[in-house]
Amino acid sequence: MRLRTIVYIDGFNLYYGAVRGTPYKWLNLEKYFSIIRPHDDLIAIKYFTAEIVGPTRKNQEAFLNALSTLPLIKIILGKFKQKRLKCEVAPACLVADASRFFFKAEEKRTDVNIAVSMIDDAYRNECDQFVVVSGDSDLVPAVRMVRERFPLKKITVYIPAGEDIIRGKAYELRSAAHKGRLLPLNVLPLAQFPAQVPAGAGGFYSKPVTW
Repeated sequence: MRLRTIVYIDGFNLYYGAVRGTPYKWLNLEKYFSIIRPHDDLIAIKYFTAEIVGPTRKNQEAFLNALSTLPLIKIILGKFKQKRLKCEVAPACLVADASRFFFKAEEKRTDVNIAVSMIDDAYRNECDQFVVVSGDSDLVPAVRMVRERFPLKKITVYIPAGEDIIRGKAYELRSAAHKGRLLPLNVLPLAQFPAQVPAGAGGFYSKPVTW
């Protein structure tokens, strides 16, 4: 019997760990997971991210629009919050008019959104198997909770990074799940959107020129 499977993707983990600096950012996630999980009954692919601010925002908008055309994809947005930080490098603040305080945009809610969604889906029996794409240890309590409350459900973690990362900070998350694997980067070229993705009503979502 094919296991009902929901995929939970930390969008920024995926971007910075797997596709940044590659020509494979225009990724059709539905096709990708159909390739690497051919024996699963994919129920949904949940993509967790936050809308960025700056010159590359249009690239993100194009990608999210392309994803929205896929029937299995559900996009869950967090937010960025300006966080006030203090510079701890004293010599850098000896320059005239320099301030020891600065603001940095910090992504909020993604880990919480993934954790809440997993636990909610488990209690509502939406799936038999959870596939988590992240290397963030903040998800460990949610993974452990699902395993404790629902011992028949399976959890697989894919780390979107190289061998040096999977042996390092991702160890705790991999250990909490039933299986921990590297995300297969060799499949990325096989799961790209076409340059023009039909948007309905005769329109298209276009691949960003810098991608």
